[in-house]
Amino acid sequence: MGELTEKAKGLGNQVAGKVKEQSNDPETRAEGKAQKAKGQAQNLKGEVEGALGDKV
Repeated sequence: MGELTEKAKGLGNQVAGKVKEQSNDPETRAEGKAQKAKGQAQNLKGEVEGALGDKV
């Protein structure tokens, strides 16, 4: 269950980050880049959890 949760959170952060990157405000764009990177990391964490299964 953790795999799907992390992937969903990751996707949400990636989408929110992409939206913020479209802003005219440089600070908001920077926040968007960071949030998108966080989402990518969460997605990767979910993939690792899925690959390891119950071994963790």
